[in-house]
Amino acid sequence: MTVVHRSHDRGITTLTLDSPANRNALSAALVGELGAALADCAADPGVRAVLLTHTGTTFCAGADLKSPPDPAAFVALMRAVVELPKPVVARVTGHVRAGGLGLLGACDIAVAGPDSSYAFTEALLGLAPAVISMPLLPRMDPRAAGRYYLTGERFGAAEAVRAGLLTEAADDVDTALAPVLDGLRRASPQGLAASKSLVTATVVETFDRWTEDLSARSAALFASAEAKEGVTAFLERREPPWVL
Repeated sequence: MTVVHRSHDRGITTLTLDSPANRNALSAALVGELGAALADCAADPGVRAVLLTHTGTTFCAGADLKSPPDPAAFVALMRAVVELPKPVVARVTGHVRAGGLGLLGACDIAVAGPDSSYAFTEALLGLAPAVISMPLLPRMDPRAAGRYYLTGERFGAAEAVRAGLLTEAADDVDTALAPVLDGLRRASPQGLAASKSLVTATVVETFDRWTEDLSARSAALFASAEAKEGVTAFLERREPPWVL
């Protein structure tokens, strides 16, 4: 079953995450299909930009704890979004959690609606937002990251804009995206690629510097007894024993 659907209109290829059974979680299948679709977009001269969106009420629920991807494949996916020589625009009308925020943060432009919500839930499970920090921390407000990384609180689109996760919050996402997509259609391929390389340079440097270290930290946390208990409690819909 295909979990990433493609469509194309006047230079914009839309990639739609469509895995409702797990709320578009980052499964091995979704990460693999999305990575392949992005590679095809990179090689296709008819693609001026990519619009990343979703079905259902969740953009991405984070890692699929029952069918997780290879961690290296997820890191490669985020880096592929950042390094794609064409802009990637996120269209969000639902919830984004944990690893899904890494995917969102890798996008060049992100516009979301009033029903969207955001949360870094890793610390609640005995984990940390390790590898997703590479596209996120260069772009986020440090105080916002310090709060939401630690507390796991949910917050809305307006706060996500203030925190640096989103470009714009809008009542009508498609109306807000219209001038963005029009601008991308008017820009030259070379101009887009060169301009994107300027604004993503710091993020690429972060991947170069921290991929090995943060991947190791993430693996160690997932293998720990505390995280195993946290994940089990989450799957069993109960509180872990450290909750006071």
